[in-house]
Amino acid sequence: MSTAVAFGGVVVVMGLGGQAGPAALRAEVAPAEPTLHTIDLAPAAAGFARTTPGGGHVIAPRTTEEFSLLGATWTDPKRRLTGIVQVRTRSVADGTWTPWQNLEADEPNPAEPGSGDAVSNRGSTDPLWVGPSDGIEARVSGAGRVTALPPGLRLDLIDPGEAPVAPEPKAYGRALKSVTVPPRPAPTVVTRAQWGANEKLVKEAPEYTTDVQVIFVHHTAGTNGYRCADSASIIRGIQAYHVKSNHWNDIGYNFLVDKCGTLFEGRRGGITQAVLGAHTLGFNAHSSAIAVLGNYASQGVPARVRNVIAQVAAYKLGAYGNSAAGRTTLISSGSDRYAEGSKASLNRISGHRDTGKTECPGNALYSQLGTLRGLASAPPRGFQLTKMNGATKSGDVWFSRGTIRPYWQVGTAATMMHRYDVYVDDVLTASVPATQKQQLVQLTPGKHKVRVRAVALNGRSASVEADVYADETLPEFTSGPNVTLRPGSLNSAVPVRLTWAASDTGGLRSMWLTSPVAANLGSTARAWTGSVRPSVETTFGLRATDKAGNARSVAAVRTPVLLAESTAAQTGTWRSVGSPAYLGGTALRSTAEGASLSWTFTGRAAALAVSRTAISGRVQVYVDDAPAGIVDLHSPSTLNRRALWSRSWTTSAERTVKIVVEGTTGRPGILSDGLVYLR
Repeated sequence: MSTAVAFGGVVVVMGLGGQAGPAALRAEVAPAEPTLHTIDLAPAAAGFARTTPGGGHVIAPRTTEEFSLLGATWTDPKRRLTGIVQVRTRSVADGTWTPWQNLEADEPNPAEPGSGDAVSNRGSTDPLWVGPSDGIEARVSGAGRVTALPPGLRLDLIDPGEAPVAPEPKAYGRALKSVTVPPRPAPTVVTRAQWGANEKLVKEAPEYTTDVQVIFVHHTAGTNGYRCADSASIIRGIQAYHVKSNHWNDIGYNFLVDKCGTLFEGRRGGITQAVLGAHTLGFNAHSSAIAVLGNYASQGVPARVRNVIAQVAAYKLGAYGNSAAGRTTLISSGSDRYAEGSKASLNRISGHRDTGKTECPGNALYSQLGTLRGLASAPPRGFQLTKMNGATKSGDVWFSRGTIRPYWQVGTAATMMHRYDVYVDDVLTASVPATQKQQLVQLTPGKHKVRVRAVALNGRSASVEADVYADETLPEFTSGPNVTLRPGSLNSAVPVRLTWAASDTGGLRSMWLTSPVAANLGSTARAWTGSVRPSVETTFGLRATDKAGNARSVAAVRTPVLLAESTAAQTGTWRSVGSPAYLGGTALRSTAEGASLSWTFTGRAAALAVSRTAISGRVQVYVDDAPAGIVDLHSPSTLNRRALWSRSWTTSAERTVKIVVEGTTGRPGILSDGLVYLR
């Protein structure tokens, strides 16, 4: 007996018994296209009764044209396969035969009533991937039942063909420039062109549903022993099976993912659209489906696959404002679990078995759906600002000169994120894609609230914020730098004091002495004391920096000059005394009341150079003939080469400083070593 199958304009005649040579089974099609060969199982119906699974061989071992995927189909899509169809196949690689495998058929054909898929469609088992094979043996039994087999029962053998050369997987969507809010990033998929979909098989335009309320998770059953390098071939086989064997318009699933976590575009129409599929009987409308290649009855999918399913669910459900953790009610168009018009309360992420009498997606994967819902519905986690270039933090406030670049990080995988929004004072100023973790922000002067909002693919968000003070003004020196002379040793150095006053609207961060030495003076210091070399022009530099980073530098240039006592104009009695302890080796001593020394110079500050002893008396000081104080030179211990008494002026001018011996009772004498002034 034989059956004639029309395909691609060629009639292939196949015998039911005996061996058929490859030449008789070869279809004249382009090498890249999938091929279908069928073997009629209808004659088995005549003897179908109380046989056992190990019963008669319906198809004796035979050589066939090469195929990699197979299934059983029958004429009436509403009929169930009540018997058991088992197959074993011969490997092209080494000629070995596989063990017997059941072809699973859980529910009627899931094509949506009224859709293009429902026109002339057939009932079918799940497709079984067996890898490149060139031989088959089959048997059918009733497993103790006597119900007749469905009419038109046959084996469909699919060769997926070769995929055309395609570029590497890419992300859907276009790179947009200058947009306020970037589009939601679609998952990165292997496109139909890349996995080699045969578009010639797809005769009708895609059909669309209004929205996506539920994601149905499936498995394709069959084997988990495939190589991920074969995933594209498996999917080409499934497409050919769904079109040629089931008589659908295209592959039934919207997405497929292999055990390595590679995501594939399924049914044509655009993954950004609500494409009507043929995957879940009675509930193809308002839903989308993802099928995992393999059987997950006893083992769950690995984490990388869970993450991909969660990403697809978040993307498809989130596009319509639906949380993957929620539930919804759908109206059945008719399934073996829900009659036409009945309501089904479903999780947003549901398994195929939730709407039909099927084991799909396998017990182990079904038990993972709760985890998938948690992954797909979670808000961004661990969101935080890591740094803010162009700003310095002081307390709880960041200070900037107006241009900042906040950086952030989030613990949620980038594939689960949509975008980041940057607000300044609750006004959206930038929105960047999930791949970007920083943004340049320009602030006007003043205090601002800068907030970054992380928006997940599912629409949930998390925010971090910071107070930023934008300050474009430089610190202001309200006085100084002022250089004065101070008391201290004149031994090879002149003691000086530097003073200033500085302020800033946002506050000072630091004050640095840049010369004559480098020193960090802090933000609150108003004076510095030190010593400089005599007769050397010295620059006294300051740099004030505010909390925003603005800086202003100022400087004063001074030269300390020593005037010896011998250069002074004298009145009264003075005696020169010599000792290495005195400046220049000499000093002037007087015990005569009213004796005086005076120096005339041009400068900004002056100090007396004296020796102090236990028997030293007091002197009266005059500046430009005006009394300027009385200085007591008494000291318990002898101190030579000392700067004592000082006076400073805001401008440089000619001045005269005069000392007059007071003639203190009991200690009338004084020793003058000269005068030091700042020029």
